[in-house]
Amino acid sequence: MATNNLQQRKLFIELVAWWEGTVTNKQLTEQFAISRQQAYQDFKRYNEQFPDNLIQTSHGFKPSKTFIAHYMSSDINQYLQWFDTKQIHEHSPITANVSHLALPTRRVSVDVIRVLVKAIRQRKRMETNYISLSNPESDGRIFHPHTFVNTGLRWHVRGYCEKSQQYRDLVLSRFRGVADIVDGPYQDASLDRDWQTYIPLILQPDPRLSPAKKAVLAHDYQMEGGQLIINTRAALASYLLRELQVNTKMLDGTPEAQQLILVNQDDIKKWLLNH
Repeated sequence: MATNNLQQRKLFIELVAWWEGTVTNKQLTEQFAISRQQAYQDFKRYNEQFPDNLIQTSHGFKPSKTFIAHYMSSDINQYLQWFDTKQIHEHSPITANVSHLALPTRRVSVDVIRVLVKAIRQRKRMETNYISLSNPESDGRIFHPHTFVNTGLRWHVRGYCEKSQQYRDLVLSRFRGVADIVDGPYQDASLDRDWQTYIPLILQPDPRLSPAKKAVLAHDYQMEGGQLIINTRAALASYLLRELQVNTKMLDGTPEAQQLILVNQDDIKKWLLNH
């Protein structure tokens, strides 16, 4: 158990140093409720084991230019899960009896992530470059990030975009170039109407299905009275429907493929993306 705890602390050292640019004794003591002396010993052991990985500064330890991860995953998911829950999720080896989908990893810039984290924590604006399918050329903008969001297949960051003059979702893999903190008034999540508004998604089995097939879905989703009601932030409604594979633009020709329909679509249409 002690060895596992030490390995987890070493993982934490790497995780925070890499994605935030610096890791400190204080962060280690607060994360694991250990003494300052224990944290000092952990850093000492880590640096003895990997002498070229970290550089000590007046603010803590930062990753060297030749940094190599030995405990953490290079996947941004591990860091953002910790950022959200403050719990370390280690990647367990897959056994012969358990498997999972090998989804492609989206490339994100560690330098941009560091600025995003700093901007969110310090409630600051940032200057960055961004591309999208509608505008594939690198485009500069001032952004006020407030929340990282996992939609199931990807991560994005939500915040106020000065260029569009509205709150937007920016995909982490589409930031380009360098990003910097800039001075000026910050618009936080309290002003984000779609984020602060909660709406119900009322779902039920496709009416074209037989009663027996409807009963299967009702059991799958623990429906009451033949319906499933999910309360969600308006800003996340479209992503949730997409994750549940609920087609709201047109019914699939096969009810077994459609499975669920959104009953109150007309009532919440203004909150849905690309409606």
